Amino acid sequence: MKKLLLLAVSALVCVACSTNKEEKTENPLEKILLAEYVPQNVNNIPSTKVEKAKFPIIDMHSHDYAESDADIQEWIRVMDAVGVEHTAVMHCAWIGRPFEEVAAAYAPYKERFRLWCCFDYSDIDTPEGLQHSLETLERYHEMGAVGIGELGDKGFGDLYARPVEGMGIHIDDPRVKPLLEKCAELKMPVSIHIGEPIWMYLPMDEHNDGLPNGAAWHVDTTDVNCLGYYGLVNTFENAVRDNPNTIFIACHYLNMNHDLVRLGEMLDKYPNMYVDIAARVAESAQTPRATREFLIKYQDRVLFGTDNGMSADMYHNIFRVLETNDEHFYVHDYYYHWYLSGFNLPDEVLEKIYNKNAQRILSEYK
Repeated sequence: MKKLLLLAVSALVCVACSTNKEEKTENPLEKILLAEYVPQNVNNIPSTKVEKAKFPIIDMHSHDYAESDADIQEWIRVMDAVGVEHTAVMHCAWIGRPFEEVAAAYAPYKERFRLWCCFDYSDIDTPEGLQHSLETLERYHEMGAVGIGELGDKGFGDLYARPVEGMGIHIDDPRVKPLLEKCAELKMPVSIHIGEPIWMYLPMDEHNDGLPNGAAWHVDTTDVNCLGYYGLVNTFENAVRDNPNTIFIACHYLNMNHDLVRLGEMLDKYPNMYVDIAARVAESAQTPRATREFLIKYQDRVLFGTDNGMSADMYHNIFRVLETNDEHFYVHDYYYHWYLSGFNLPDEVLEKIYNKNAQRILSEYK
């Protein structure tokens, strides 16, 4: 009986040891979901908080985020604290009220906000509709609109437009050309969001290194109506080439952070083309050396933009990337798993991006 008891106890001990061993050797890669992966920096390296920009800023890309007059006043307080002199309030279908309401809301603060407007595609296929679109553009200009934007085409046409979505209407569409020519006449730059970062167009599989963000903003390229990433880039280049008197601002580095070589070639070819850096902190700061070289080389063609709300921390994150030499830090709001590094841009480059380039455009084309 004693032998049987000892054998039973030994068996239990073996099972317990075996279980503990299995638990200890369980691979965390098979347990932690990618969506739950939020790494923290353990390196003892510089970490800089830039609370105010080194030079005054003209923000060339934001939206009607304020829901009340009190929100606008709070936004101005934050702008003062971080060093933003003026902000472009862009108009589009996905955020903001009808242009007339936006103009009324920001009228008391004309010195701090500049308004941009959409194209009106209502009945644009008819001569009467086109005339209406041109007249609307002139009326918005008289109401204070300094430019057009944000137009937005992720593959299916300018769906940012209001009051009518421009389904199937791309920037090089012959129906849009009279509007682009009117923009040149009125000295109104055209700011357009073309595509999304390349990860949103790639297969959502284990080879997509931007998968967390890509999955959140995935574009369905299987739809026969979708032009796809490079088809969209071609429409933009067609429009810039065929309308040399119109100033085009490609939002978000033209969503071409993965191919700054091609982006630079386009800037070399088209003097009427600019880029803004809005909402592409993560995409640009993953390749800090290449992006730094690009920004220095094209320092006269780059505009500052935010496009991410009104919080002070949002501005601080952008300043840290542009101004410091910090490395290996995370901004998890962007849904990427990779770390970021700063560009430590020279002062003369910073000042151009922060305000001088925007001043030139807004003074020459107002």
